[in-house]
Amino acid sequence: MPSRVFSRINGRPSRARLWAVAGVAAFGFLVALEIAARRYGLPGPITNQAKEVIYAPASGPLLYAGMALTMVVLTWRQRFVAAGAAVGIDIAFALVRWAAGAGTADGHSFGNGALWVVLGCAVVAVTRRTGQDRVLMLKGVGLGLLLVAGRKTGDTWLLITSKTRPAVLDPYVATADHALGNPSWLAGRIVEAAGPAGAHVLDWVYAQLAVAAVVAALYQLRNVAAERRFPGHHLVRTFLVIGLLGPGIYMIFPVVGPVFAYGTGAFGTGGAHWAIADLWPHTPPPAGPPHPVTYDEITPRNCMPSLHTAWATAIFIHTRRSPRLLRCAGTFWLIATLGATLGFGYHYGIDLVTGVVFTFTIEAALRSFDRGWDRSGVRLVAHGAAVFAAILVSTRCLPMEMAEHPWVSGPLLLLAMASVVLAYVRTTRGWEPKAAVPAQRTEPPLEPAGSAVYQAVGPALSEGAGAPSTKT
Repeated sequence: MPSRVFSRINGRPSRARLWAVAGVAAFGFLVALEIAARRYGLPGPITNQAKEVIYAPASGPLLYAGMALTMVVLTWRQRFVAAGAAVGIDIAFALVRWAAGAGTADGHSFGNGALWVVLGCAVVAVTRRTGQDRVLMLKGVGLGLLLVAGRKTGDTWLLITSKTRPAVLDPYVATADHALGNPSWLAGRIVEAAGPAGAHVLDWVYAQLAVAAVVAALYQLRNVAAERRFPGHHLVRTFLVIGLLGPGIYMIFPVVGPVFAYGTGAFGTGGAHWAIADLWPHTPPPAGPPHPVTYDEITPRNCMPSLHTAWATAIFIHTRRSPRLLRCAGTFWLIATLGATLGFGYHYGIDLVTGVVFTFTIEAALRSFDRGWDRSGVRLVAHGAAVFAAILVSTRCLPMEMAEHPWVSGPLLLLAMASVVLAYVRTTRGWEPKAAVPAQRTEPPLEPAGSAVYQAVGPALSEGAGAPSTKT
């Protein structure tokens, strides 16, 4: 009986049931967010996504990135046809908008074609494909739509954080950040001194993080069409799980960021009127007993942990076994994202530390789930979760102690983060399949050089000695 149960757990029926449960849960989650957004008089993720079938999309590059993920299940000929169809549809939409005098507002003038192609692939899968081909194409469609839906879901989550968390904990994080030397203030002054060119590059890197992730994921998924299956673990899975779990931490630990809480650069949200003081980036805030402060109902509470840092760290991890150009790009994106999150005043230093720990813990959990849980996987995930929780609790309960002893608490924070990274590297290295060791050949014993020479030329010399000479 137990063996039959385990066979059901490890077999196809259990996996199919797991996918069905995950699909129902995801749909229920989207419906719940839609209802929550409607309560505040705004459209939710389902409505926003449906509008982009006709109206100008909020992010054209993101829609094309989702289409690229869908096309990993297609042949090269089908990819060219799909890409051409997307461009043609976008040109048609642009001509219609131009003729009607309709603007694109804050959105992009392209991207509808990509969404139409993804939806068209879903129709083809249902009506023209059967068996494994249908399942594979529907998985590709789901992967592309999940990337786009993740953006819409995140926007709704940010709205909910601003409406339901009026008090923010920025003074606690700013006080504890003295342990790291207030890196956001230092980075802000560096970006300011670099001028508009450097700020433009950092802003572009910060905004196109999802597109960079798709480029890295496309390399991992390059063999899907040939092998007719997806790999067990890839970057998109980590990306989506980070986006799903991160906003839950925002609700527990609401923080708006240095530029909003301690500066006037509120980017049109009205947060400048709610700032505690005008200090960022030239004057670090004094270390005093912190307390929650009330903030506006517009600015997202999206700092702890830094999900941009988490996503950039995931890209860095997943490009380590890629070609050199992709490895360099992953490293550049991580460094530039860290510079942007700090230099624009979006995050404190502790946000970045927790973002790194958050990513390595999620990556460890996903890899453990893919290969099967064992003691090493459980220990690794528990270690990461414990360090993450300890940093949050220390920031909330011991900020003054951290600020008063920076030469102790600062290195401890960095060592705690490094311990998670090192544990991940050591554990996952042991999970890698061992390379087959070639069988050693048994060589004959070496003989003296003179004996070998004699054996080679001796018989010839003997025959030459006994043969009659032909010389006169």
